[in-house]
Amino acid sequence: MAFQRRRYNYYNRLRRLLPLICAVSGALLILFALLSIFSPPPDDSDHRISKQINYGASEEKNIAVVFRVPRSGGRSDRDIWRSWNAEFFYGCCNASIQFPNAKAITKSDRYLAIATSGGLNQQRTGIVDAVVAARILNATLVIPKLDQKSYWKDASDFSHIFDVDWFMSFLSKDVKIIEQLPQKGGRTWSPSRMRVPRKCNEKCYINRVLPVLQKRHAVQLNKFDYRLSNKLRDDLQKLRCRVNYHALKFTDPIRQMGNELVRRMRLRSKHYIALHLRFEPDMLAFSGCYYGGGEKEKKELGSIRRRWKTLHVTNPEKQRRQGRCPLTPEEVGLMLRALGYGSDVHIYVASGEVYGGEESLAPLRALFPHFYSKDTIATKMELEPFSSYSSRMAALDFLVCDESDVFVTNNNGNMARILAGRRRYFGHKPTIRPNAKKLYKLFLSKENTTWEEFASRVRTFQRGFMGEPKEVRAGRGEFHENPSTCICEDTDAQTKAGNVDSRKLGKKSKNDVVVITNDDQKEDEDAEWSPETDYGEDQADLQDRGLYNGTRLDYEDVSSVSDEPELEEMLSD
Repeated sequence: MAFQRRRYNYYNRLRRLLPLICAVSGALLILFALLSIFSPPPDDSDHRISKQINYGASEEKNIAVVFRVPRSGGRSDRDIWRSWNAEFFYGCCNASIQFPNAKAITKSDRYLAIATSGGLNQQRTGIVDAVVAARILNATLVIPKLDQKSYWKDASDFSHIFDVDWFMSFLSKDVKIIEQLPQKGGRTWSPSRMRVPRKCNEKCYINRVLPVLQKRHAVQLNKFDYRLSNKLRDDLQKLRCRVNYHALKFTDPIRQMGNELVRRMRLRSKHYIALHLRFEPDMLAFSGCYYGGGEKEKKELGSIRRRWKTLHVTNPEKQRRQGRCPLTPEEVGLMLRALGYGSDVHIYVASGEVYGGEESLAPLRALFPHFYSKDTIATKMELEPFSSYSSRMAALDFLVCDESDVFVTNNNGNMARILAGRRRYFGHKPTIRPNAKKLYKLFLSKENTTWEEFASRVRTFQRGFMGEPKEVRAGRGEFHENPSTCICEDTDAQTKAGNVDSRKLGKKSKNDVVVITNDDQKEDEDAEWSPETDYGEDQADLQDRGLYNGTRLDYEDVSSVSDEPELEEMLSD
């Protein structure tokens, strides 16, 4: 009887607790439901990036793999906004006393005209070298003609881009310059037209051009880009620097708009990175690279590539292994994060049409949400005077990139090379160019390693690719990219700072007087260098180095060619 009473009491208590247990369980279920609704999905986290971004909008399904990337840069062992020891180096390009005044050497019956080729920065190299060519020939230079007929179809002439009066007056002691050929017999003088080989040195100009100039008195050199050797005597190299870094000044409207874009970036952040992103469809097609977009990408880029029938069929995998492919936007972002730049960093992106559109840019935007371009920080009305002219728009990007605290590029094109040289000259401002050959394998295997190991290897591979003093041997590569003749060391200051290292210092200090003014500066592998071709080099050696018939071509070179015979002629130089 007592046993039955105890069992009855037990069941009675259980019945009373059952509603309470149900209520608590229901409340927990509701709480979990609310958490699942309001918590962000895993894909929205800045810490998770897809293993593969489909840049060609392939129908293949992407597989998301967790790759944890920190929001912060996490670097504390260096100043990410300046180059090491940069304060001990400065630009120096004054002429020596052995370099006679132009009035003393210019022949009154010699006129040199040139017609440039390509986009703005390719044409800039032609203008710089034209001044030196005129000096070699003791000729009067006619203001260069800009390329108005090729791929870019920009009707701008020299005076629309550059300040003509400043150009002529600044160089008056070096080369006599006139705006147009004088009349002959009441008619405009028609010059003899010819072309010179790429990387033509002093002897080449004297042997090939001077006899024609002496006979006809006026010569126009066509398709004038990279037509002067990288290896010239010091006075001529310094003349190159005077032209490139001081005489070529953009017109007032371009400089005013460019300075305003820089000011707006500075209002957003004390420091900013400028990224020159080359990822246009035709550029990728020319490169022969493949980015995982399946048959759709291969078909689209293949049809564009057939525009250049003389280009060799390439192995995309081999191109990537050899570091000849531009980094994707995602790869650029991962490289920057590994180098210490966190998600709070502001980035200005200078680019054309990006292949894959917003899908390609999404990983970069996720890593660096403070993402700007001239179109986002200026109104359409402000850009209207420039928007119909590719060279003027490129000039705006050039100015913003030049003034940036850090310049980054995913390619080794003309703008990247010219800005790398310019930033070396004006104080070795950090300039990051990817060591694509080494980074390629690292990007492929990133999901099999920790972030810490990945970042450490990126930093190791990027040594020598950061724009710091002495990271590239003097005389190596394109002079426009490595103007070593025009960069001097202040060894006295180094000694006073107690920073002398015989392995890093040059043999002697150069005490040139610098022609930099405050106004000028405001306006204004082992590295993976592109092969260079100098006049007279052995052709078999050039073939071994992967050049087309002894000519180094890049995308800007070939895209400036309007028809097949022109390309054949370029390849045969």
